Amino acid sequence: MQYGAAVGVAPAGMVGTDSFSGRVVPARGAGMDNTILVQGGSLRTWSYRSPAIEAVQVVLSTEGRPLDADIELWHGPDNTPCKMRVYVENGQLRPFSAVIETPRGPNTVAIRNIGQIEFPIAADVLADNVDMPSAECAGSSTTIQGGALRTYPFDPRVDSVEVLLKTDGRPLNARIELLQGPNNNKQVVELYTEDGCDRPFFCILETPGSGNVVRIVNTAPVEFPMTAGVVPHSFSNGMENGAILGGDVVIGGDVGF
Repeated sequence: MQYGAAVGVAPAGMVGTDSFSGRVVPARGAGMDNTILVQGGSLRTWSYRSPAIEAVQVVLSTEGRPLDADIELWHGPDNTPCKMRVYVENGQLRPFSAVIETPRGPNTVAIRNIGQIEFPIAADVLADNVDMPSAECAGSSTTIQGGALRTYPFDPRVDSVEVLLKTDGRPLNARIELLQGPNNNKQVVELYTEDGCDRPFFCILETPGSGNVVRIVNTAPVEFPMTAGVVPHSFSNGMENGAILGGDVVIGGDVGF
């Protein structure tokens, strides 16, 4: 949706519409975003009829509670070319952001909160200024055979990482895990795409703290390899003051024996 000029403010004592232009002012004031609250067990959809929209970005977050959602792309009746299951331990610390390719509209993005009623989700789907993978991410892709996995450890200074998955035109089935410590899943994405070349998957994972490892698993059979590119996206300004996994060990007490 394109917006025009900024909303004007009418002088005191004047009531009318001539001083307002550009967009409709929400009832709760200007400056509101398009985020929609999806309650537990409910479904929300975003439809795009224009074929000019070739990709949309899905952003999900919570107020610190767990995030558990199903995301589907509907393209025509009974046709779901892309779907994913997303779990995040803390949706405020690690919001989910992914780009879904939508060639040959019309397309509809469906987001279902499969969590309980106590765990609402703030959802937004953007068609403008969609994040794109960097040249480093696209150029560092490596092949992961069907049934194999690959891990990518990151320095504590890395705040977020880019993940790009694609195939040569075959179906794409994968699981993306963000680990912080042994078998401690902070975020899990189970992905299916009917054509990994026409509809590659790209997301940005938030990686606060230390000891972050991204694990990519190709859950397809051996006949369906895929390529994965995982590189840092942003860095923190300084080192954290907390303990660093794998850092120097300090021994207390008298060590002069």
